[in-house]
Order: sequence, then structure tokens, then C-alpha cells
Amino acid sequence: MNQILAIALGGSFGAVVRFLVSSGVAQWLGRGFPYGTLVVNVIGSFMIGLLAETLILQRVTITFEYRAAILVGFIGSLTTFSTFSLDTFYLIEQGNLSKAAVNIFASITTCVFAVWIGLLCGRGLFYYSNGVIQWSGGVIPYALMSINAIGAFLISIIATILLQKVALSEEYRVVLTVIMVGVFLTLSGLYLLLYLVEHGYSFDTHLNLMLGTFVGNGLICILVIWMGLLVGRQV
Repeated sequence: MNQILAIALGGSFGAVVRFLVSSGVAQWLGRGFPYGTLVVNVIGSFMIGLLAETLILQRVTITFEYRAAILVGFIGSLTTFSTFSLDTFYLIEQGNLSKAAVNIFASITTCVFAVWIGLLCGRGLFYYSNGVIQWSGGVIPYALMSINAIGAFLISIIATILLQKVALSEEYRVVLTVIMVGVFLTLSGLYLLLYLVEHGYSFDTHLNLMLGTFVGNGLICILVIWMGLLVGRQV
């Protein structure tokens, strides 16, 4: 039951992000071609490659429910093969055979390429000392913190570029931005603390390490989000 609830929670966030991204891209680039579906599938493919390398191949043994919420729930709801198939069929039905062929070719090649890039990034981050830096009294899980920074950058790009393209009031944009950023900072920090707990650290004996890792991750992610805001305004 806990696994089902975790997947449902992750899926709800993934579905909302997919709507914002696909709707924003469609209003930004037009609806003559299914750009929105292509973008969410490429982003999801990159993330599944990056996180599969991290959570499965590198044996980062966080709780199964947390992993299911990310891989099955969030990314599963973020990407959509069914919408890609429907968009392609509509293009064929409308006589746009060239656009349909481009959609098929672009979706397959770019998504496979994005998965490959995600896997390479994950392997590169864990190449040195299995993704951690040892120091007196503890460790710094730099690989996981780098992955959190990548996620923070994507969140900030979505907030700056896409939310302003979706037909929402300013109040809803502020609320969605705060919720996305707040949830991401909380879950990414929890992710790191679970990692430390499963490697023998605890609040009783390593309080400074646990709090320092949580706060450090938050500060890094906030800095990256600020950078994403600056980049997003230039696009």
C-alpha cells in the first residue's frame, strides 16, 4: 500500500509538470507540430537515464517507495507515449505525412539520445570515489547533490519560461512556482538524508553532517534556480 501511495504522489506531480510543460511549449512554439509532447518525452528520457544510473545501477539503496515515486510515478506521468502516438495519427489523418514522419523520427532518436546522455552523466558523476568525497567524520555525496542541482535547473527553466506561456493568473503562477521549488528542495534534501542514514549515519551521532548536507544542498539548489531564472529570462 505504501508503494502504491508513493507512486500516486509522484504521478500527481509528474502529471502537473507535464501539463505545464506541454501547454507552455505549445503556446510558445505553436500547435502545428506536437512540440510539447516531444519536449516532455525528451526531458523524461534524460531524467530516467540519469536517475536509473543513480538509483539502480549504482545501487543507491534508498527506500523502495521513494524510488518508485520518482521513477514510476513522477517520470512515468511526465512522459507520454500514448499522446505521441495520437499526435502522430492525427498528423497522418490530416495528410501531413512529412510532419508525422519527422515526429516519429525525432521522438525516437532524440529520446534514445537523451537516455544515453543521462546515463553518461550519471556514470561520470559516480566515476570518482563512487560519487562521494571522504573527509574526517563524514562524507560529501557530491554526485547526488550534482543531480539535485540539475533537477533544480530544470525546475527553474520550467518556472520562468513555461509558466508565463500558460494562460494562468499571476497568483496561480506564484503559487505553482513556490510549490514546485519548495517540494523539490524538501524531497531532494530528504533524498540525501536517506542516503546518509542507509550508509550508517544518524542524527544522534552525526547531527552536524546531516544538517550541513541538508542546508548545503538547499543553498546549492537555490543558487542554481537563480541561475536558471536568469537564463530563462533571456530565452
